[in-house]
Amino acid sequence: MTRRPHRALAALTGAACLSLLATACTGSNTTGGQDGSAAGQDVTITFWHGWSQDNEVKAIADNVAAFEKLHPNIHVKVVGNIADDKSEQALRAGGDAAPDVVSSFTTDNVGKFCSAGVWTDLRPLLQKDGIDPAKTFPAAMLQYSRFQDNQCSLPLLGDAYGLYYNKTAFAAAGITAPPKTFGEFEADAVKLTRTEGDGYQQLGFMPNYHGYESTPTHFLGQYGPSYFGADGRSDIATDPKVAAMYTWQKGLVDKLGGFEKLEKYRTGFGDEFSAKNPFTAGQVAMAIDGEWRTASLAEDKPDFEWATAPFPVPDDQTATYGRGYQTGTIIGIARGSRKQTAAWELVKYLTTDTGAVVGFANAIHNVPSTLAALDSPGLQADANFRTFIDIAKNPNSSTTPASINGGAYQVSLQNLGYEYESGRQTDLRAGLAATAKEIDAAVQQAK
Repeated sequence: MTRRPHRALAALTGAACLSLLATACTGSNTTGGQDGSAAGQDVTITFWHGWSQDNEVKAIADNVAAFEKLHPNIHVKVVGNIADDKSEQALRAGGDAAPDVVSSFTTDNVGKFCSAGVWTDLRPLLQKDGIDPAKTFPAAMLQYSRFQDNQCSLPLLGDAYGLYYNKTAFAAAGITAPPKTFGEFEADAVKLTRTEGDGYQQLGFMPNYHGYESTPTHFLGQYGPSYFGADGRSDIATDPKVAAMYTWQKGLVDKLGGFEKLEKYRTGFGDEFSAKNPFTAGQVAMAIDGEWRTASLAEDKPDFEWATAPFPVPDDQTATYGRGYQTGTIIGIARGSRKQTAAWELVKYLTTDTGAVVGFANAIHNVPSTLAALDSPGLQADANFRTFIDIAKNPNSSTTPASINGGAYQVSLQNLGYEYESGRQTDLRAGLAATAKEIDAAVQQAK
């Protein structure tokens, strides 16, 4: 299964690569790379990806083998466990050592890939083959794979975020169903919290932003903000949904014991990607997390019954219940590749062939990234995993939009969250205004 890094860390990593991409070599080929593969000529292309676990590597190899069977004249050299910074360096350098096809776990980098011109705009290729992106990919996944009018990448499996809850603890607290609104969620979190001295035996939910996956953007996914206005400037200071999220989170922090007490408890959490995860270990009764956690829990076998549901929504947005934050893996073609015809055939197969997408999703326990695959009878999805399939299909689900400087604006939002939840910033309106100016200045500097 794919285990995602904390998005704040991914965003910081992406921001660190900005100067590299800003000076990236875009390659000499801008005509589509007519490499002769369409006429049956033998062509070898190189595909770099970031997966490293045995089941992931095998899943990629199986899909590539199926592709090569369909295209016997196109040979694919696969190189795994490649981080974004290494692929970016190779794309800047160009030449025969650079990959033809590249995938990335960091959707925050899409804006940089597209604007720097290191990945090819796929719109002409999609149009040539009669593929309508809006009818092929879920809206949120399509959004995070493009920047402005440049479709320089396509989704290659996705992640959806929902609610994990301890059914055993729910029953003990007299709670009969998962909460659907933030009001219900707050009440349940308080009921599920058991204190011991100046600490906790069990916490209903960890709201602090240093908590695993409890990030501003994941919470904001339940509100549906735009982040940027039509003029490209940050609108977080004027969008009431953003202020409402920060206010809600801070209120929950206070109701559950306060920032300092929660932080002290959080320092005792085990590794997010292990059996000592605080939800798996029973330290928290509810958690926000992605679909991959269902596979971890099945493997780790905690000593309680658990289930999944969509994460709750604001009380004034009950009609949107079922939504969730989405992200995922992206794949694109190096603009400097001289083998873009063959590269496109591989990208098209991996991202639009229903059998390939379903097989890959089944193998690594991620959400399929096409509408057809989400509805495929071949998809292996129990009730708990089905929650995330439904979130991916929900038209109200959303993501964070691409920016020219990657995830830097998300880091700014996270930093404001740290200041506000801890009480170091007491004027939310002023904090949002200052953060919006910070975001705009950083975007302007990146242009």
